[in-house]
Amino acid sequence: MPRIRLAIVEDDPELRQLLHGYLCAQPEFECVLLADSVEAFFAELPDVRQAPEVVLLDIHLPGLSGLEALPLLKQRLPQADVLMQTVFDDADRIYQALCAGASGYVLKHTSLPELKEAVLEVHRGGAPMSRSVARKVLAHFKPAPSVQADLLTEREREVVQAVVDGLSDKQVAARLDLSVETVRTYAKRIYKKLQVSGRTELMSRSARGQL
Repeated sequence: MPRIRLAIVEDDPELRQLLHGYLCAQPEFECVLLADSVEAFFAELPDVRQAPEVVLLDIHLPGLSGLEALPLLKQRLPQADVLMQTVFDDADRIYQALCAGASGYVLKHTSLPELKEAVLEVHRGGAPMSRSVARKVLAHFKPAPSVQADLLTEREREVVQAVVDGLSDKQVAARLDLSVETVRTYAKRIYKKLQVSGRTELMSRSARGQL
């Protein structure tokens, strides 16, 4: 299978090299761009033969912050998924990132194997979040809305709740004793019923009380 084209934007040189050394050694990834700022990322982008499919983006950067750069990045690379990585876990900042087009949000203390899984998950169309991040978003936007009973089955509501809790497809499958493929089938059906594009929009609408 073709490798996922990955870009890493991180200003801390030690962390940048750590991420590069680990992620780019994985057979699933091809690192096409490594930058220490958004400005450097955009400057190098025209020379990249194939555009990145996933961008691992730090929020706190010199010059343009990750949050400020998100709309520009999505405009330049509309098909790319952006996975935010940061030490910040306040709900307002997380919500801003999701509304600006981020596909997922993980904290910097996330282990490297978990970070790898998050990149794979976001490329599969998921919306990975560190568990503590998901809890903060839900707590910030309480009361959590309930899905209309006439739209979804009981099992579909359980899948929605697991997604809103920030679980990956594998974790949803483990919680509900289902196969991963069955979870993905449920997810597609739920997105169609609720008329959302994917996990990120589902979680965003849930947070805003629009379900």
